[in-house]
Amino acid sequence: MSPTSFDPTRERHVPTRLEDERGVLAEITATTLVAVVKPSCDGCRGFTHGDLGPLSGLAVLVVSASGTDEWADAAREVLVAPEWVEASGVRGAPHYLLVDRGGLVLAEGALFSPAQVAGEIVTHRR
Repeated sequence: MSPTSFDPTRERHVPTRLEDERGVLAEITATTLVAVVKPSCDGCRGFTHGDLGPLSGLAVLVVSASGTDEWADAAREVLVAPEWVEASGVRGAPHYLLVDRGGLVLAEGALFSPAQVAGEIVTHRR
């Protein structure tokens, strides 16, 4: 058995709709990887500024409980949605959730890089 970055997934549902502090809406309508990031996080940078190639074909949302200017030039939008992070049961960032369209958490764990997450969720991708 190879080591992983996670404890067993806590069975639960998360909200499939989220609104960030600017009023930007996002909705989970298909299996989606939600990357919960935080400011000044090396592992998060791959999701905010890096290449998500290992996760190609999978919807990815990048969410944070707090904002920062460091994401102004990010490769993808970071939704600052502290209420959603709290409602999702994420205990701390960096963290990922693989969520189906109904909000069921299929997998979760610590977030280090797109390749690491892709390897950990490979059995859950549909």
